[in-house]
This record gives sequence, structure tokens and C-alpha cells, in this order.
Amino acid sequence: MVCHPSSVSLHVETLLARGYLVLEDALAPAVLGAVHADLWDDFERTPFGKGQFYGDATKRFGRLPLRSRAVHDLILHAHVLAIVEAVLGPSCDTVQLNTTQAISVHPGQGQQLPHRDQDMWRLEPGSRECLVNVMWPLTPFTARNGGTVIWPESHSSKAASHSALPAPIVPDLMPGAALMFLGSTLHGAGANCSRAERRGVLIGYALGWLKPYENPWLAYPPELARTFPPALAALAGYVQHRPNLGNFEGQCPSVLLRGYAGEPLGAVDALREDQESAAATWLAQGQVP
Repeated sequence: MVCHPSSVSLHVETLLARGYLVLEDALAPAVLGAVHADLWDDFERTPFGKGQFYGDATKRFGRLPLRSRAVHDLILHAHVLAIVEAVLGPSCDTVQLNTTQAISVHPGQGQQLPHRDQDMWRLEPGSRECLVNVMWPLTPFTARNGGTVIWPESHSSKAASHSALPAPIVPDLMPGAALMFLGSTLHGAGANCSRAERRGVLIGYALGWLKPYENPWLAYPPELARTFPPALAALAGYVQHRPNLGNFEGQCPSVLLRGYAGEPLGAVDALREDQESAAATWLAQGQVP
């Protein structure tokens, strides 16, 4: 899929209007096949989850950029990132990875509790969009095998409403397609009534000033993040969010990826433009309140 500004605008409009978006043929099926091959042993060896939310017949594991080089193509997909940045950019300085998670719904797993991922931060519903998720199928997704259930137009301000919602849908998806949905959109994994696993990869992008679902510095310590492309390292937490959030010794944490040997560092301002202006005015006025 080629990233054109016109198609990005159209897809952003659709995502914000419906709360979800299906990108057909977003990647060649061979790319998803490579991801599936890389993750195959992890799917086999990972234990089932525990709990009513995670599901006792569902497997989940993270840290996907370390498990599969092909996953980088999903995370850094230019068209997807352009949509994500258009949706989240007005509310943050940088976008970060919220999670990279592989999910396998096994036969016999019941439908997951409908939920909105944005609720993990307990923000006022409808105040802003904080999260964009992208589900990449590794096997076909259908209503019968546990495909993702979406409640259209259940997002944004409607997340705070008690009015009736439209009937849910389950988009049929093949490897190569991508299902994007907002963090305020009601959704959940469907029941798997088939005889085969339903496997997929979920990539979540969040506002850079929120605490992410997956702890990036434990998942991707500097010695491993140094092997990432710079754009991926930034998404994985090695970038500072103005003003001075997520710093290391007062500097951007990307310093840890550039041969830092433990020497003392001097703190360097990383302020928003309005804060830079306020500081300059304060100094120009002789620091008189």
C-alpha cells in the first residue's frame, strides 16, 4: 500500500467517523507469513492465559520486535503511521508503542468481555483519543473462529453515553489486511466455535505522555534497542516527550543508544514552544512576577 496524503485523509476521516477502519491489502500476505513463521514456536510454547478477561483458552505474548524482524514492517508501516499521527498528533508531541502482542484464540474460547482499551487510563470518556490499535491477522478472521467484534460508532463521546449502540460486526479479514480501531471503540475477541486457532498480531500506538501497557524499557533495554531502526527505537520509548518527560539524566534517552559509557551528563531543556516563550519573557522582564 502506497501512502498518499489524499488516501490518508480519507482513512482518518473514516476512522474518526466509524471508530474502526479496514485496510485491505495493506501488506503482502508473504510478509504476514514471515511474521507467522518467526512467531510459530512462541505460539506453541506460550501457556494459556488465566482470568476472565485474558481468557483461559487464549495465548498472548509481547516483545514482538525482538522475536521477529518482519514485525518491524507492521510497526513502521508508513500509511498506518500517517493515520495514527493524524489522529493522535494534536494531543501529543510524540507517539509511542502501547503494545506489540501476538494473540491466539483457541477452539472453545468464549467471547471476550466487550471493552474499550482507552479505559485503562481512566480518562474522561470522549475528552480525546489516546490510542489507535491495529490488528494484523496471521490466519483468517471470521465470526466463527473468534474474529474481532467491533461496535461501530461506539467511540469518542459515545463512550460516555448510555444510549443504545448499533449491532456489532465482525469484519472478515485475511492475512495482509489490517483492522484499525480507536482506543475508545467498544470491541472484543469473538468466541471461537471452529476447530482451528485464530492467530493475529496487535500493534497499539498511544499518546507519548501516557504510561504504556507494555513497559518499554524492560521489554527493550538499551543493548537490544540499539539494534532497532531509529524510528522503531523512538516508538519503543527512546525519545523524550516535551516538556522533559521520559528523560535520562536530563537528556533524551536516545543517548543510551549512542555509546553512552556512564559519564555525567548535563540536563538540557526540552520544552514546548509556549514554555520556551514563557521562559524567554520571564528572563527578558528580569524575572519579576
